[in-house]
Order: sequence, then structure tokens, then C-alpha cells
Amino acid sequence: MATELMRNEAGIATALGILKQQFGERFQTGASVREQHGHTTTWIENQPPDAVIFARSTDDVTTVVKVCATHKVPIIAFGTGTSLEGHVNAAAGGVSIDVSQMNQILAVHSEDLDCVVQPGVTRKQLNEHLRDQGLFFPIDPGANASLGGMAATRASGTNAVRYGTMKDCVLSLKAVLPDGRVIRTGQRARKSSAGYDLTRLFIGSEGTLGIITELTIRLQGIPEAMASATCSFPNVEAACNTVISTIQMGVPVARIELLDEAQVRACNAYSKLELQETPLLLLEFHGSKASVAEQAEIFGEIAADVGGTNFAWTASPEERTKLWQARHDVYWAARAYRPGASVVATDVCVPISRLAECVSAATSKMAELDLIAPIVGHVGDGNFHTSILVMKDDADEVARAETFVGWLNETAIGMEGTCTGEHGVGQGKRAYLQAELGDATDVMVAIKAAIDPDNIMNPGKIV
Repeated sequence: MATELMRNEAGIATALGILKQQFGERFQTGASVREQHGHTTTWIENQPPDAVIFARSTDDVTTVVKVCATHKVPIIAFGTGTSLEGHVNAAAGGVSIDVSQMNQILAVHSEDLDCVVQPGVTRKQLNEHLRDQGLFFPIDPGANASLGGMAATRASGTNAVRYGTMKDCVLSLKAVLPDGRVIRTGQRARKSSAGYDLTRLFIGSEGTLGIITELTIRLQGIPEAMASATCSFPNVEAACNTVISTIQMGVPVARIELLDEAQVRACNAYSKLELQETPLLLLEFHGSKASVAEQAEIFGEIAADVGGTNFAWTASPEERTKLWQARHDVYWAARAYRPGASVVATDVCVPISRLAECVSAATSKMAELDLIAPIVGHVGDGNFHTSILVMKDDADEVARAETFVGWLNETAIGMEGTCTGEHGVGQGKRAYLQAELGDATDVMVAIKAAIDPDNIMNPGKIV
């Protein structure tokens, strides 16, 4: 839920007066603009900032940070606003720095398979730019998120099982610290043993340590062949056990996604598909034409052994695009599944060997609490999401949804997993961090205090 913090009214008023003079039309205080820069994606209460500044350069960000630091005013970085745990809420008011206009692709080093971008570049924009060079950026969280935001929340997505997450794809970054200093955390080399790994410290820091203004990103070559596949299962346990066997046998799937019966039904209705309305695995294979065919054949045999049916695969770009667009539209499909309901999106991640157990337990708990909550997951790495459909005016239903979210986080942690595989902590998961990491949270608090002693960088998030 949203966190309320003390406001520095005098400091905010002074800083806003100065920044208005410096930024002119790029300084906005209209109610609708401010609300758009508070949290809007799920049911966490919207906490708008006092002003929004549209930055166009690292110098702009530095200017804002120095003014806010002088007057001890909170700063919240904003990319596209697609985060799910209240990351962009202004818990103590302050200034939102919108980096969407910092959207330049500064350099592509195709021979080194890397590029340098500003934080407002989105993943789709980057991949469109790279396509003619035979390269692509693999991290795909579904939403067309900004790369700065994806780094700040340590995003991953459908391709993570093969290509990793943002922590694996960012070589270095430039960030503005709370005192206005600008640092670069590394060079373009693929590896380094030079000191602390500051790049990884900032990835996943959710804007609490500084504001990312440039990233050096690792790229991949576009595979010779790609094929997508679907396979239906009699129950969630069979689908999850197929995932476990596929990973343990070393089949190099690029994507392997689970949709439970409710999510398949929602996708059929929303995306005009005709999938069998039972638990489904949606996969993608990358490689040479021969290796893609071999991967599909091996997976088909594994699935058949546990009761998988209707296994089909295609290399048609049009059919692949239609399937994956339906996967990316699951949020909207879920909303349409129960008109008028709000979506409570939450995620957990467990060791792959506990996946079937955790998903099955979640399904049973939802039935016990009489909740409608389609499940979808990047199950190749043990991560799955539930979209609880809640009528916000039904207090009892809201309470049952809150009970389920708490139970799911605690269950995943109890299975040696995590309360969030990719959504991040923000405001929504703060209550579970101590249970998951114990005294390590004290180390996080110490790092935060050392870098941001006045707590102006996105206060009220993570710790």
C-alpha cells in the first residue's frame, strides 16, 4: 500500500519557485500531469508529485538535483510509468523528473555487440533501430518500458530464461547522485575486476540512490531461425513439471510461459484466439533451422510424457507475432475478463524444483478465498504472476485479496524464493523484505544513508 511520509513544505515551495524560473514550459504543475506521474498501474493509491520537470540531458537532471538537494526536496525519476509496485509515487511530495525526452540512441557498436542509450529510450524503439544491423535487445517485460526504468527495477520478462535479466545486460551506466555529482560506473569492457560493482548496485535500486542518465547495453545477434509453440495440459501441475523437465534436460528454450485456464480463456476472448481452455505453455525456440526443429521435437516428447496435448509449433512471423502479442496483452485481457474490476498484479519467484508446488498452492488458496486471479508466468526461471480481479467497492473482497498477496509472498519466501522476481519492491513489497533478507536489509539501509543522507532520492521505497 502507499506509504505516507512527512512533507518539507517550505523546502518544496522554495525549490519549485527556483525550478519554474529555470525550466519554463518544461516545468508542469497541472493536476492531470502530476497524477499521470504518480502510481496508476495497479490499486496502490496515486500519490502525485508537486511538480513534473521534463529533462532533456544529464545537465538538466543535475540542475534539478542540486536545487532539490539544497532545499532537501524529494526527487522521483519517471520513465514510462509502467512499474507495478508504487515506484513512482511521491510519498513525501517533491519533484518528478520525467526522462522520456532523453530518448537518444547515442552509439551502436555492432562489432562489440553493445550500444549506448539515454534512459528514455524504450525497448521497442531500440529494437526497431537495431533490426537492420542484425542485432536485438532481448529483455522483454511486456510493456514498452524505458531502459532507464527497466534498469532501475532490475526488469526481466519472457526472454529471461535464455538471455538473463537487466543485471546481465547492462555493462555500465551514468548516474546523477543525490548531491549532484555525475558518476560512470564502468567502461564498455565485457568484464572487469576493478573495484566494487557499482553498476549492479544501481540496477534494482529503484531511483533511491541516484538517477540513471545513460546506459551501455549488451546486445544479441538476431537468431537465424525462430519458432513459437503451444501445448495444452490437463492441469497446472503437469504444465509446471514439463517446464522443470525441459530446463533440467538443458533444452535451450528462449521463452517458456505458463497461462492457466482462466488466463487462456481471457486471452481467447480479448485477442480472438482459439486455444484449448486448459493450462497452456507458450514457448519460443531460437537458433539455426535444424536446432530449432530439434528443440521443438524434444520438448514435444517431454510434454507428451506428462499428458500434454495439441502441441503445435510454427516459424511463421505472422503467427508468432499474434501469439506473443496475446501474451503481452494479458493484463488487458484480465481486466476485460471481469469488467469493472481493478487488477492487483503481484509476482513471486521460487527455485525451479518448487515451481509446481507453489503454483498449485496458489491456485488452491485463490479457490479457498473465492478470488478470480488468472495466472501467467515466466516459468522457465520459476517466476509467475497473479492478476487478482477485485471490485474496489467490495471491502470484504479487497481484504481477501490482501490476504492472498501476503500469503503468496510468505509462501514463496518459505520455499527459499523471493517476494518479487521482477516487479521490484517499491511500496508494495517493502513489508516482506526483512523476512526474505534478514540483516541484509540493514546493509541496504546503511548504503542508502551513506549515498543519500537526506533521503531525497525516491523516499519510502525499498527500505
